Amino acid sequence: MAQSLELLLIQFLMPDNDARRQAEDQIKRLAKDPQVVPSLIHHLRTAKTPNVRQLAAVLLRKKITGHWAKLSPQHRQLVKQSLIESITMEHSPPVRRASANVISIVAKYAVPAGEWSDLLPYLFQCSQSAQEDHREVALILFSSLTETIGNSFQPYFADLQSLLLKCLQDETSNRVRVAALKAVGSFLEFTHDEAEVIKFREFIPSILNVSRQCLASGDEDVAVLAFEIFDELIESPAPLLGDSVKAIVQFSLEVCSSPTLESNTRHQAIQIISWLAKYKANSLKKYKLVTPILQVMCPLLAESTDRNEDDDLAPDRAAAEVIDTMALNLSKHVFPPVLEFASLSSQSPNGKFREASVTSLGVISEGCLELMKNKLEPILHIVLGSLRDPEQMVRGAASFALGQFAEYLQPEIVSHYESVLPCILNAVEDVSDEVKEKSYYALAAFCENMGEEILPFLDPLMGKLLGALQSSPRNLQETCMSAIGSVASAAEQAFVPYAERVLELMKVFMVLTNDEDLLSRARATELVGIVAMSVGRTRMEPVLPPFIEAAISGFGLEFSELREYTHGFFSNIAEILDEGFAQYLPHVVPLAFNSCNLDDGSAVDIDDSEEDENVHGFGGVSSDDEAHDEPRVRNISIRTGVLDEKAAATQALGLFALHTKGSYAPYLEESFKILVRHSSYFHEDVRMQAIISLKYILIATQAALQGHNVSNDLSPSIIVVFSLSFIILHAVDTFC
Repeated sequence: MAQSLELLLIQFLMPDNDARRQAEDQIKRLAKDPQVVPSLIHHLRTAKTPNVRQLAAVLLRKKITGHWAKLSPQHRQLVKQSLIESITMEHSPPVRRASANVISIVAKYAVPAGEWSDLLPYLFQCSQSAQEDHREVALILFSSLTETIGNSFQPYFADLQSLLLKCLQDETSNRVRVAALKAVGSFLEFTHDEAEVIKFREFIPSILNVSRQCLASGDEDVAVLAFEIFDELIESPAPLLGDSVKAIVQFSLEVCSSPTLESNTRHQAIQIISWLAKYKANSLKKYKLVTPILQVMCPLLAESTDRNEDDDLAPDRAAAEVIDTMALNLSKHVFPPVLEFASLSSQSPNGKFREASVTSLGVISEGCLELMKNKLEPILHIVLGSLRDPEQMVRGAASFALGQFAEYLQPEIVSHYESVLPCILNAVEDVSDEVKEKSYYALAAFCENMGEEILPFLDPLMGKLLGALQSSPRNLQETCMSAIGSVASAAEQAFVPYAERVLELMKVFMVLTNDEDLLSRARATELVGIVAMSVGRTRMEPVLPPFIEAAISGFGLEFSELREYTHGFFSNIAEILDEGFAQYLPHVVPLAFNSCNLDDGSAVDIDDSEEDENVHGFGGVSSDDEAHDEPRVRNISIRTGVLDEKAAATQALGLFALHTKGSYAPYLEESFKILVRHSSYFHEDVRMQAIISLKYILIATQAALQGHNVSNDLSPSIIVVFSLSFIILHAVDTFC
């Protein structure tokens, strides 16, 4: 096999695609035989070219797991001895790293079985070698072995920490210092004992030194490892940082304020500040670091960004998230310097700083709400003045800030409606569509909490909104509909003169079927439900049928947000019609059941990639192996649109039952099963709606039982469960 395998390895590395495919097929066939292991070991040690030796190591790593138990003791010893020789005598760094990866896999089986007792002592010896290559590869192996035999390091942990600290301070080799930095990160991920983790505190100065050296030499990817280590230390409940938090903050601020560094590097530094604000807020207070941080973060809001780069990595956006986190956790310390920055920057000749001025006020409005309520006059002076700024970006930021104020600074902000509403009315006619969109958002948020105060503005408001609704592009029409909904909710019966025109316009939107129009259709469906709540049953019931028909037909368009808003629409209609909604139950309840039973799209993204394979194109040849290494979870994703739809459908079931009472009897049992299941759902919004709806279901059940009209619709066991549940519910309402 050895001779034929060597030719195949060489052929696989040829540029000819056909030759590569033929070689790959033959290698896959040969790799099913356990004898492939000694053959690969032979080529790892004797092949003339580094690429062939590296490919042999990559294949070994993939195949050794499935074949190890079938190897004779002599072959196992040959494998271990040859791998040690490879990492100590091999001249090619990629081959050494690939061999180290194989050692990590073999150790997973050999060390716990007592078959490689000299491995760890040998690595300690290597790590103290005079040869740079030996020290580096020993540290690389220490890193990878934590994933496979981490527990075996327990007796050596104190010695390992001393070794790692010494290697971090290696004055002769940058490669050794970098390998030590990576090893520290690996051991921190593995170590969970608080006493052992605390010992890493003394590593922080050396970690910072290595990271600064890496940044100076352009090795940003390595420097970022320091932030990953700090992340582990910050999230630990143990008091790991001590006064080192000052040095970490200083380093992070240096990095995030350096425009010459990569966006990802700067983002990692900003993220560390955010974690410190979230998990170690008291340390930031203790060492008086809040103001120095804000003196860097607030100006970052004014940094110009390339809109082609990833928005999540943009410094201005990341800085806003940090300021928001700090405001939530350190409000008393954050508000004064941010207000000072906003006041000074609002007068800046630089438009980006004027934009940052109002952005900073909008960002802190949730965390600093109580402090801001007491300073609304000077704050509104800045923001309303910015609505008249000659720069579009400043006006847009001011509209955003007003929307944030309307959301968080209630009820005090509403008392300023006489000065705020006229400014927003002017802003919705801005020449910029972006400013208009943010102004509609601000208007919607502001009016949502108003009552009769809105009446003097109702006519000019609706005149502008109806005009915009008919002449604006789709995205503006959607935010405009949200604003009309808020106005309708605030005006209640006073909205009646405008209802007919709004409903006529909504008919047009509720029959749109193009994919790009479905969000507008969803907003229109929501708005009809809001208008119905405002004008009441008498005016709405006669005109309902075409809207109900259009809403039901929307479920055939496969758009989750449309289904979500439609469930909300049906909930509103059930509330105004009460038992009159019973006629629609056969049509709408099955739709709610379908949404409740949807797959939420949970997905686990497994990362089984390897650097050696990805970089050098060796992945394909080893993709069929029968025994895989332990997979790593890279990401867990959830289709949040489906979760929102489930929550809306769950809420709808309860409201249907509450308002139609005995008429809901045919659907009680299935609803009860769904709601019980959703009451332990992983997402809190669905759980909350399920628990509320269960109460409504039980109320409807009591009405049905009293009317003696459920015996044919419910099984006896469910009737008993409902009866007991209602007794418990009544007791809870009485005593809680």
